[in-house]
Amino acid sequence: MSSRLKDVAARAGVSVRTVSNVVSGSASVAPETRQRVQEAIDELGYRPNLAARSLRAGRTGIIGLAIPELHSPYFGELAGLLVDEAQRRSWTVVIDQTRGDADAERRLLAQGGGRVVDGLIISPWALDPAELAATAPAVPLVLLGERGPQGAADRVAVDNVAAADEATTHLVGIGRRRIAAIGLQPQLRNGTARLRAEGYRRALDRAGLPHPSAAQRSVAALHRADGARAMAGLLDGPTEPDAVFAFSDELALGALHVAHERGLRVPEDIAIVGFDDIEDGRYSHPPLTTVSPDKPQIAERSLQCLADRVYSPGNAVPPQELVVPHRLVRRGTA
Repeated sequence: MSSRLKDVAARAGVSVRTVSNVVSGSASVAPETRQRVQEAIDELGYRPNLAARSLRAGRTGIIGLAIPELHSPYFGELAGLLVDEAQRRSWTVVIDQTRGDADAERRLLAQGGGRVVDGLIISPWALDPAELAATAPAVPLVLLGERGPQGAADRVAVDNVAAADEATTHLVGIGRRRIAAIGLQPQLRNGTARLRAEGYRRALDRAGLPHPSAAQRSVAALHRADGARAMAGLLDGPTEPDAVFAFSDELALGALHVAHERGLRVPEDIAIVGFDDIEDGRYSHPPLTTVSPDKPQIAERSLQCLADRVYSPGNAVPPQELVVPHRLVRRGTA
C-alpha cells in the first residue's frame, strides 16, 4: 500500500498540515522540520497526487523560468538549482530563453509565457526597472536582478555595487594600481553592469586611483570571445593594466587566454578577478579568483517568494526585495 500524508506526519512527528506545507511549499517551515519531513518522505517513498491536488486548488503544478541564455554557465547552473528546488515542492518547471530581447520579456510578463503556469521567475535584461515596476504581470512573478521602483513582483538580487567594490578593493590591496574593468554594457537596461562599474569606481576613488574611460571596456555580450577582445584592446592601449576586474567569469576567462597568448604571467604581471564562480573558473590555469553569489540561496528564496504568491488568495502578498550574500573566492589569478 502506498504511503499517505498522515503516514509521513507520524514518521516525522509533525502534523499533517506541516507535511502538506512542506510538500506544497505553501508556507514557511523551519529548516530542521523541513529536513525531518523530507527524510520521512524519502524513507516512505511518499508521492503526492499532484493531478488531484492541482485540480482541487485550480493550479497546474507548473511554473515558468525565463533566462537570457541557456548556454551561459552561470544561468545553466542557476536553472539547475531552481529546478531542483522546484522539484522539492512538487513543481514542474518549463524554461524559456529570452536572449535579452525586450519584446520576448514583455510577452512573457503579459502572457505568463503563453502556457498555463502558476507563476513565473524571470531574469530580465532588456526592460528597465521602471517599466518592470509598471507592469501588471499575468501570473505571480519573481524577478532575478537589480532592485528598482517597487512593483507587484518580488525581487531577488546580489548587491552588485558592494561585490564589485570588494573585488576591486582586493586588487588594490595586493598592490595593483592600474586596474581596468571589462564588462560595461550600455545597450542593456537591467543595470547590472552599471552597478558593477559603480562599485569598481567607488573602490578606486577611495584608494585615490584613476579610472580613465580607456581602462573601462564595453562588451556586446558576457562571453569568452568578448573578454578576449576587450583584453586585447587594453593591452594594445596607451597604458597596460596590471589588473583587470571582469564583470563575468566568462569575460575573465577570455581575458586570461589573451594574457597567456601575450606572454604575460598571471598574477605576477597582471591579476584577474571575475564574477559568478562558474565551474570552468575553478579549473582554469591558474584557477580564477571570483565573486561568488550564493546561487543555492537565490534558488531557494526565489521559489519561496513564488510559493508565497501562488498560495496567497488573490496574489495578495506584499512585494519583497531580497539581497542574497556573496563572497570573494581567492584563487590563483589575484
